[in-house]
Amino acid sequence: MTFDSRAAISSQAALPHVDSPNLFHISIALFLAGFSTFSLIYCVQPLLPEFSRDFALTPATSSLALSVTTGCLAVSIMLAGALSEALGRRGLMFFSISGAAVLNLLAAMAPTWHLMLVARALEGFVLGGVPAVAMAYLSEEVPHERLGRIMGLYVGGTAFGGMIGRVAIGGLTEFLSWRAAMGTLAGLTFVAAVAFVWLLPPSTKFKRQPGLNIGTHLSAWGRHLRNPALPPFFLLGFLSMGAFVTVYNYLGYRLLGAPFLLSQTQIGLVFLSYIFGMLASPLSGALADRFGRPRVLAAGALVSMTGLLATLSGGLPLIIVGVVVLTIGFFIVHSVSSGAVGKLAQGHKGHASSLYLLAYYAGSSVMGSVGGSVWRHGEWHGVVAFSGALMAIALCVAIALQRRPATA
Repeated sequence: MTFDSRAAISSQAALPHVDSPNLFHISIALFLAGFSTFSLIYCVQPLLPEFSRDFALTPATSSLALSVTTGCLAVSIMLAGALSEALGRRGLMFFSISGAAVLNLLAAMAPTWHLMLVARALEGFVLGGVPAVAMAYLSEEVPHERLGRIMGLYVGGTAFGGMIGRVAIGGLTEFLSWRAAMGTLAGLTFVAAVAFVWLLPPSTKFKRQPGLNIGTHLSAWGRHLRNPALPPFFLLGFLSMGAFVTVYNYLGYRLLGAPFLLSQTQIGLVFLSYIFGMLASPLSGALADRFGRPRVLAAGALVSMTGLLATLSGGLPLIIVGVVVLTIGFFIVHSVSSGAVGKLAQGHKGHASSLYLLAYYAGSSVMGSVGGSVWRHGEWHGVVAFSGALMAIALCVAIALQRRPATA
């Protein structure tokens, strides 16, 4: 092969949207998967004050609408990762997105709080087929030199979904009702599921593992946990997501109250900060590929802590800036950590991804609920202190990674 031909191949790899249609289709399809998953999961986050009012709940109890979803999601990810090894990636992801859309519609129609929680729990369980399988699909089908960027686009899709799930729900709730808002989102994500399965190419490097041998899966998870390169990234997912979701869970309560007295639509607009997360995700993947993960992870943790401090301000503009900065920092940590798991896992990548996302969503479920008690006793200063402590530990993990040449 000549120098010119190698340069041409390198150029093609750098421009997948022009010369690599499969990479382009994969990018768009996984962007839609990320959008659907996160919009369905987090559409209830701006509605927590509405649930508190309509069902006479405390903030901590209202947060269960999100926590039961992410808790069941954390458990189901383990099963979905194992199932995908036997059933395949593409079909399982489509079933998960479309099934979750239907369950979100049922949650919107639920006449009682407990029935709504049941629907939301089932929704989280069904959605487990998307995140771990998506990460495994990318790590198998995308060349490693492109994985950081395309994983960043997938995480950007989660950012877009999280933003639309919050912004649109807030506006629709004010002008219609929270039930109509959740039903509308269910229809939109079902359409996205159809587009996803149409765009995503079938797996070419996936090797189906017949049967559901429990011993095989336990052995695979055990090998990943014994791999010293992986657990630090599992911990980073737990800590960063715990801090992030705590802030977003209780920000609405703060802004609805005095002295801000914002409407649901106005609070929803604050969540446009997710746009910056969308921009940071692919950029952070590229920076990690160039400068190394530990440095970028440490920078992301510091950025998040800076944003948290800014939200202590009594002025709304500075609070919004703080939320934007926090969002950027969180998506830097999450994008780099999730991409690292796909690269560092030695075989059975679906199992490695499921362990990362188990930790990630456990952080959302556990720390998001604990944050309700923190809000009750310390209000916003307590929330900032709690989330800041989690990100400080994440910073220590990133610094420790810098001293491990093999991982760096």
